[in-house]
Amino acid sequence: MGGPVRVLHVVVNMNRGGAETLIMNLYRNMDLEKVQFDFLTCKEGVFDQEIINMGGKVHRISYVTEVGHSGYIRELRAFLRKHPEYTIVHSHMDKMSGLVLNAAAKANVPVRIAHSHNTSSEGGLVSKAYKWYAGNHITSNATHLYACSQAAANWLFREKSKKAIILNNGIEADKFRYSKEIRHAIRESLGIEKDALALGHVGRFAHQKNHIFLLDIFAEIYNRIPNSYLLLAGDGPLKEKIMAKTRELHLENRVRFLGIREDIHALLQAFDMFIFPSIHEGLPVTLIEAQGAGLPCVISDNITNEVDLGMGLVHSLSLQNKGLWINKISNLAENPIKRESNQDLLFQKGYDIRKTADLTQTAYLSFGEKVI
Repeated sequence: MGGPVRVLHVVVNMNRGGAETLIMNLYRNMDLEKVQFDFLTCKEGVFDQEIINMGGKVHRISYVTEVGHSGYIRELRAFLRKHPEYTIVHSHMDKMSGLVLNAAAKANVPVRIAHSHNTSSEGGLVSKAYKWYAGNHITSNATHLYACSQAAANWLFREKSKKAIILNNGIEADKFRYSKEIRHAIRESLGIEKDALALGHVGRFAHQKNHIFLLDIFAEIYNRIPNSYLLLAGDGPLKEKIMAKTRELHLENRVRFLGIREDIHALLQAFDMFIFPSIHEGLPVTLIEAQGAGLPCVISDNITNEVDLGMGLVHSLSLQNKGLWINKISNLAENPIKRESNQDLLFQKGYDIRKTADLTQTAYLSFGEKVI
């Protein structure tokens, strides 16, 4: 055949979301002489240039919100007809993967992978109804089912969920190893005192991430511990609303909006706690990274307990009781743990990216051989 197996990953865009971060972590750890990643996207993303630099291609079609259902299907089918070289299509669009894989089946793509990264759909009633319709086409058109957790598999694949391969959201474990030097350097760059309490969060400003709840919690923590900060990394449609809420609570000097960061591995060193009150998640790669950095994590009990790596760092609480969150964070602040990283445990649990990438590469090559 000559050249590597080329896998077409289908995403909305290649920005710094959890799924996209995992895909890039996998990509960086592939043997590019054997497997190459290309991308079918609808919008520009921050990883586009890196993909091109690594020999990948970034294709673009319109998204369904721009051209409507028929227009989107038409563009999908036209693209796949024009590119018969793709024998493996790996879709990361959650319920929208149904439309992608249906088009791939009609184009006779032999390997069609649906990958679940979540446990709920975003959007209003009309959007959710449309996604439900799209999702009904997944299991009849996918040849392989992947998920980041059993909870994510149960949501997207329903009665077929037991057939899903659970692909752990592996991380580059060595990058997250706790370092006092990095901690001091990052805190200094952010103007945060050595002995201040720094609560941190990494995630899109979207309904799912529950930033309003997070701000309400922090307002109470600040009343109890005046020398405290809330550090928010990310961007998204609700950012202005969250900034307005920060001003309303008179916390402008205590809440830092850090934007999209390329140095999350370093930023985590500066945090004292990772606060994650999501309404729903698949299995957040950021929580694996936080544990990799030896960071206590206070998280919503809506997040699957599969995320707890057994390091004694994860505290799951109900979103129905803000008092529980305030007390838990206060107690952890008063009784700080000795920060250390356990890279061996990450590897044993299968969350080292080298292990995840090796499994993925082996699977792609095996699919490729069957196609030939």
